[in-house]
Amino acid sequence: MKLIALLLEGTLVSIEIFFLTLLFSLPLGLVAALGRMSRNRILCGLVKAYISVMRGTPLILQLMFFYFAPFYIFGVSLDRFTAAILAFSLNYAAYFAEIYRGGIESIPKGQYEAAEVLGFTKTQTFFRIIMPQVIKRILPPISNEFTTLVKDTALVTVLGISELFRAARNEASRVASTNPLLVAGVFYFIMNWVLEKAFHYAEKKLSYYR
Repeated sequence: MKLIALLLEGTLVSIEIFFLTLLFSLPLGLVAALGRMSRNRILCGLVKAYISVMRGTPLILQLMFFYFAPFYIFGVSLDRFTAAILAFSLNYAAYFAEIYRGGIESIPKGQYEAAEVLGFTKTQTFFRIIMPQVIKRILPPISNEFTTLVKDTALVTVLGISELFRAARNEASRVASTNPLLVAGVFYFIMNWVLEKAFHYAEKKLSYYR
C-alpha cells in the first residue's frame, strides 16, 4: 500500500504536467499553424524555424535548456516545474501546429466558397464549418501525441521533479527490486487506456462531420 501511495502521488504530478501542457500547447499550436500558413513571408519563416527547432531537437535537451539558459542569459532562474511546462508546451505546440495545418489544408476550397455564398464571415466559416471537420480528421494523430505526452512526462525527472517515473525509480533503488517500475508501467498503461477510450468516444460523437 505504501508503494501504491507513493506512485499515486507521482502520478498526480504527471497528470498535472499532462493537462497544463495541453492547456497551453493546443491553442498555441493553432496560432502557430495559422502563422505557418500566413502569406506574410517573415511570419511564415519565423514560425517554420520555430517548428523546425522544436521538432528537430530532443525534448530532454529542451527541458535542460529552459531550466538552465535563463540564468546564464538573463540572470533569472525559473523553478523546475515552470521550466518543464514551458519546454513541454513549446515542444508539443510545434507538433500540434503541423497536425492542425494538415487538417486545415485538407478541407476542400469549395467549403469556403459555399460558406461565403451563404453569407458566413471568415471567422464564422472557420469556427463553425471548417474547424469541426478539421477536428474530426486530426483526432487520430492528436491521440498519438496525447499518448506520447503521457509517457514523455517521465523526462522531467532530469530536472529533479518527482513525477511517477522518478517516484518508481527511487523506490526501486530503495528496495532493490524492479516491482515499483513494473507497477509504474501499469499506471502509465491505465492512463493511456483511458485516453484511448476517450478518443474513441469523441470519434463517434464527431462521426457526423465527414
